[in-house]
Amino acid sequence: MGTRGSPLALAQSSQAGRALEKLNPGLTVETVVIKTSGDLFGAPSPEIAKTLPQGAKGLWIKELEEALLDGRVDFAAHSAKDLPALLAAGLSVAAYPEREDPRDAFVAKPGLAWAGVAAGARIATSSLRRHLMVNAAKPGVTLLPLRGNVDTRLRKLAEGEYDAMVIAVAGLKRLGRADVRHEPMDVKIMLPAPAQGALALEIKTSRRDVGTIIATLDHPATRRCVEFERAFLGMVGGGCGSPVGAHARLEAGGVLLEGFFAHEGETSGKRVAGLCSDVARREAFVADLAQSAKSR
Repeated sequence: MGTRGSPLALAQSSQAGRALEKLNPGLTVETVVIKTSGDLFGAPSPEIAKTLPQGAKGLWIKELEEALLDGRVDFAAHSAKDLPALLAAGLSVAAYPEREDPRDAFVAKPGLAWAGVAAGARIATSSLRRHLMVNAAKPGVTLLPLRGNVDTRLRKLAEGEYDAMVIAVAGLKRLGRADVRHEPMDVKIMLPAPAQGALALEIKTSRRDVGTIIATLDHPATRRCVEFERAFLGMVGGGCGSPVGAHARLEAGGVLLEGFFAHEGETSGKRVAGLCSDVARREAFVADLAQSAKSR
């Protein structure tokens, strides 16, 4: 199993590996840590991101996909929200394990709740999507950049570098830090990133032997929702400097999809929503919703 080496990547990939071993008696999953271009060089500028085949997101999986294609690893474990809309040729996702909470979390200094955030409050966030949504919900706050792993971020919060931060609920839970005081944020206020809270186990499509094993961990409801969200990401052209949010849930025999998109450079975005009653029409449904999100 190939994985990045961050604490969160190791925690979530380990959970997937142990689950696979439990479902497949006699199986042993070996972890292979691979540094990606994103780990080595960080996020590229929007101008450079536009020139990359998979956009900025591709830098966080490039070396993992290369290891899959040349056989150094049998499968790779990713945060599904890190996957670009387009995977490398010859690769596919064999399993989306059951999803963790997809929402964002508001983590603040003692005594501060989301409802009490006022103009001037210093809120740290690592994504433009969160930046735009916080700014829309709480005009006048001061938005600060957020860097480092979860423990580093929590230390900086305790030291008073900012009053609060917005991070993923799933990250806290997978790192065993659910005890940290946090408020899961209503998706009506903070729409998650596409596939947030889900893992993706990627394989070389031709390796049917591996695919059969990995597929034992696939969760059909998670797959359906994540595929709708990733389709929206692909159709609005996310990954090239434009913030995108998407959240799908099963409803009334179909899929209710909410989306958010802002063109590069915009200070606010547009939210859209629709119910797809016939999941076989996913591509056409998502294309219409994406077009609505992009229109101004």
